[in-house]
Amino acid sequence: MSALALTEKRNPETTGIDLMDSYQIAVTLNREDQKVALAVEKTLPQIGEAIEVVAQAFRKGGRLAYFGAGTSGRLGVLDASECWPTFGVEHGMVNGYIAGGDRALRYSVENSEDSAELGLQDLASFAPTPDDVVVGISANGGPRYVLAVLEQAQKCGCKTIGISSNPEAKLQKFSDIFINPIVGEEPIAGSSRMKSGTAQKMILNMLSTGAMIRIGKTYQNYMIDVRMMNEKLVERGCRIVADIAQIPVEEAAKYLEAGGQSVKTACVMAVKKISRKQAEDELAKAGGILRRVIG
Repeated sequence: MSALALTEKRNPETTGIDLMDSYQIAVTLNREDQKVALAVEKTLPQIGEAIEVVAQAFRKGGRLAYFGAGTSGRLGVLDASECWPTFGVEHGMVNGYIAGGDRALRYSVENSEDSAELGLQDLASFAPTPDDVVVGISANGGPRYVLAVLEQAQKCGCKTIGISSNPEAKLQKFSDIFINPIVGEEPIAGSSRMKSGTAQKMILNMLSTGAMIRIGKTYQNYMIDVRMMNEKLVERGCRIVADIAQIPVEEAAKYLEAGGQSVKTACVMAVKKISRKQAEDELAKAGGILRRVIG
């Protein structure tokens, strides 16, 4: 038997949790959750470094790919899937892979995390290049699926990032940047979907969002490349244009329509009082970064 990982150890603060009433359980779990943000805070230097690595990759036309098993894999797929509607990036720019494939998103396919072969197959389908960044996510940091991916990704010239709650994680050997939020023992021993999962969600949010900000996918704190695929998002787009251009929402809606439903194009048209073609040309010259066009 290998040494017990921190993520598998019992939490001395919750040994009596089965004797608590529902409110006490909620209080106890909330108290444990409060430790997560503090643990993540201690890894901010590594997170900041990782954000810049991802942003640099994007600027070169590179891609980002998350690989994980179980909860870790599901969180990677979730973060990747939300980059398209939020930031308007092309499909394939941010990717999520989970050991066991799509079935594992809904059902437990536990033995898949022990398969290096599955990891290499998924990495091969991603077809990594030296311009890409590969992120391995694992609470205990030891699944063969993730280790094989990171090791091979390094051989392909990719920058690699490892995320684990275990300070002894094996994946750090194959990680150019190792992000290690030490959240402590889980409230329920071994249930790494809890504090470890919460820490992973926070870190992935920061990685993708931070990189998108760095490449100009926001203006101030607006998601100006949002894809307006439903009524809520159309209304959001109108509000963004109205606020940035300092015009009524009704007028903003007209600029959006004239600008091909592009928030950035509509903003340039409204602020500079120019045509769609002129606005698109100015954005193109500025690398699509709205801040460079309207200040």
